[in-house]
Amino acid sequence: MNSRKIVYWSLVVALAGFLFGFDTVVISGADKQLQELWGSTALYHGLVVMSSALWGTVLGAIFGSYPTNRWGRKYTLIGIGVLFFCSAIGSSLANHSLVFAFFRFIGGLGIGASTIAAPAYVSEIAPAKDRGKLVALYQFNIVFGILVAFTSNYYLQDIGVNSWRWMLGVQVFPALLYTLLVFGIPESPRWVYDYLKDKSRALTLMLEINPEMLAGDALSEMETGDSTNNVGESIFMKKYRKPLLLAFFIALFNQLSGINAFLYYAPRIFELAGMEKSASFLSSIGIGLVNLLFTVIGISLIDKYGRRTLMYIGSVGYIISLGLVTTAFYFEWKGFFVPLFFFLFIASHAIGQGAVIWVFISELFPNRLRAAGQSFGSSVHWVLAALIPSFIPYLFAQIGATTVFFIFCLMMVLQLIWVRLKMPETKGQTLESLSEQLSNDSL
Repeated sequence: MNSRKIVYWSLVVALAGFLFGFDTVVISGADKQLQELWGSTALYHGLVVMSSALWGTVLGAIFGSYPTNRWGRKYTLIGIGVLFFCSAIGSSLANHSLVFAFFRFIGGLGIGASTIAAPAYVSEIAPAKDRGKLVALYQFNIVFGILVAFTSNYYLQDIGVNSWRWMLGVQVFPALLYTLLVFGIPESPRWVYDYLKDKSRALTLMLEINPEMLAGDALSEMETGDSTNNVGESIFMKKYRKPLLLAFFIALFNQLSGINAFLYYAPRIFELAGMEKSASFLSSIGIGLVNLLFTVIGISLIDKYGRRTLMYIGSVGYIISLGLVTTAFYFEWKGFFVPLFFFLFIASHAIGQGAVIWVFISELFPNRLRAAGQSFGSSVHWVLAALIPSFIPYLFAQIGATTVFFIFCLMMVLQLIWVRLKMPETKGQTLESLSEQLSNDSL
């Protein structure tokens, strides 16, 4: 097994996750500055200024399967880097809220497409026994990007009235580095086999990835995957109802935890809990550190104990932490209580949903339908990720933080029930055997 190269290629592709995480969270540091700069109402600020990237992410997720299948995983990943680069430059130089929203939207397209192309690529080059941890490198880079964004915002917050421009503009450098590095990865052999119908090139790529595999075995593995789905099939066919519903519910519950709402408005939430501005930014860095640490733990456990076990741990942690956050806001506890409870919330997310979601969705569908299935799951995720944060300032003002977090807590009780009754274990199985099993299983 050419393990070093596989890990390197997986890391390069996973850097798309770093840009995803950085781009998603960096806006939290500019939140109040931008609202004051353009005199926006709470509703306009939430829907247009703060959530413009998320609406781009929705479209990127819905339509990202087209370039991923048409142009291939590699060239789609290159295009994603270009989108992030343009977004960083444009949003940092914007002088109008709509111009700002447009360039943030461009970055969102890159995020949405990356949630399809990156996990699909890594799942297709990774050996079954290591697929969980290698695909989860994408999630590790998401949380690493989140940590870097929180840290960058903390150090840039006091450099002047235009500090928000620097917060957003520094993303130019990792975007450029990622784009250059991704030129050096090979194309996915499974994509070459299924979409270009080039058996010879696909075999060459498969043997480059795994030189120890016999040529006949490599070809047989790809042919097995090809036999489970035919040209013209759709993920919406009856035979794929089970994987479709599994992708839907894991994405649904991911956002009903409130994770993106919190990451977008972390400093604002901490200020609501009675913390000063500087302390709220510093606590945000703590959130990033906890997220990173427990993501590493989740990645180290995902192939040993499985996806389902991590979802059990995460669900229970969600319920406890969100219950404590709700209680803290209800009784108006001040000081370190709210950050401490949110650290537990982030740890629960990182070891559960955070480590599992992109791995799990990438495993559910046959090779030819993987990008479409990934697109569906990502679309559900990002529609909710756009809607929920968009209304957070409004909901906090109308019904209060206590009610908002109580609703999120109830949703995680439902997630725990779903994991217990419906979620299958997928660790250690080849993509081909999984697709055959899930497409034949009844609900």
